[in-house]
Amino acid sequence: MPLKVGDRAPDFSLPAVEGEQRSEFRLADYRGKRNVVVTFHPLDWTPTCESQLPILDSLHAKFEDAGGKLLDISVDSIESHLAWQRKEIGMMRFPLCSDFYPHGDVTRKFDILREEPPVPGISERAAFIVDKEGVIRFARVYPIDQLPDIEGLLAELKKIGG
Repeated sequence: MPLKVGDRAPDFSLPAVEGEQRSEFRLADYRGKRNVVVTFHPLDWTPTCESQLPILDSLHAKFEDAGGKLLDISVDSIESHLAWQRKEIGMMRFPLCSDFYPHGDVTRKFDILREEPPVPGISERAAFIVDKEGVIRFARVYPIDQLPDIEGLLAELKKIGG
């Protein structure tokens, strides 16, 4: 069962790219400072995901203005994230994190790693808001073939406040 509202978010550190810039994203760096909006997309190079990420990017400043640090996680490699941005979706202005190795470790901690067909080993499409104290204040798993309600996610962040 995926993590739910009121659960403590697992601390994690993952390699990331923001546009072409490589970095390491650490959830602990935001403890006591900012709310963190953690989205998961199942797989790079897929139709629904190639719509989801540019929409998130287009609302990036609004998430920042609402006091949130936006990031996205998938089980793809950093090299896949870079190639996907260059060839398909454009450069993102928020971290795209790679949960590639150990495979799906963070995804598993959020309890959204798909174990069953049609595609085991990828994440569910999901979104979580982790407050400044590290507690999950919003959690939702979406149908894998549908875009998440990103405007609704932003509205939830605004309710929590910055």
